[in-house]
Amino acid sequence: MVRFAFVHSFDRLLGTARVMTVLLLLASFPAQAALKVVTTTPDLAALVAEVGGDHVDVITMSRPDQDPHYVDPKPSLVVDLARADMLVFNGLELEIGWLPPLQVNCRNAAVQKGGTGYFDASRYVKVMEANREANRAMGDIHPGGNPHYLYDPREGAKVAIALGAKLAELIPDQRSFLLENAKKTAEKLETMAEREAERFRSLSADQRRVITYHRSLVYVIDWLGLERPMNVEARPGVAPTPSHVARVLNTMRRQKIKTIVQERHYPTTTSNTLARMVKAKVVVYPGGASFADKKELYSQRIQRTAEALYGSLAR
Repeated sequence: MVRFAFVHSFDRLLGTARVMTVLLLLASFPAQAALKVVTTTPDLAALVAEVGGDHVDVITMSRPDQDPHYVDPKPSLVVDLARADMLVFNGLELEIGWLPPLQVNCRNAAVQKGGTGYFDASRYVKVMEANREANRAMGDIHPGGNPHYLYDPREGAKVAIALGAKLAELIPDQRSFLLENAKKTAEKLETMAEREAERFRSLSADQRRVITYHRSLVYVIDWLGLERPMNVEARPGVAPTPSHVARVLNTMRRQKIKTIVQERHYPTTTSNTLARMVKAKVVVYPGGASFADKKELYSQRIQRTAEALYGSLAR
């Protein structure tokens, strides 16, 4: 009887030891690290985070108050790219002035054209103003089309689906989650796009007229059914002349336009002057999501900016 109790106790101890050994072995294998993704803009970072969830670690190379055409190619950005598994960029020459040298110097094959982590978001959207004739006299014109498509959640939804497919290639163990989450994100954006478009359509024709500073908001104009008679800039990227500003002022008075829309990284002096003269309001769009500091998602950023614009037009 004593021998049986001893053997039984020994077996239990041996079983416990085996369980502990298995647990220790499992603990010795680290959990799969999140995919390191570097994006060129905060909106892309926010969209990658929304699709990838905990399976991605995202860094953005620019700030929402920064003109994405002119980002300082700092050495720290080379380091970020060197460590990245995936590069997500806007395309349509938005980053042409600063991204290519960073790619060359980082010496990371994954983020070069044709690399496993190379992702040009513009390949998946319906581009506006494409195939336009362009020369220096016309100002800052992109021959391949207007690159500011992520101001429209309908285009963001298309990018979300493509991101899900690409992330699923790079993280095959999470394929089902990534594809399903991309679909959910896209559906949420499409629903938002239709809801906001309907709300803006309820405004009168006069209320839907706006003046924009730069040509970067053409996708917003199209999405929300707005009318834009003029831009404050006569030519994109070129400071407006006094005579052109006078024409904008006359247009605003004649058509009773009470809203000027522009991004934060453009100078506001002229817009504010025009607004004071006709008792209008300047709606300043952020250049992207507040991702780096507040982890704002892309859908939240779009909703926030739509609210600000509607609040100005509906007054």
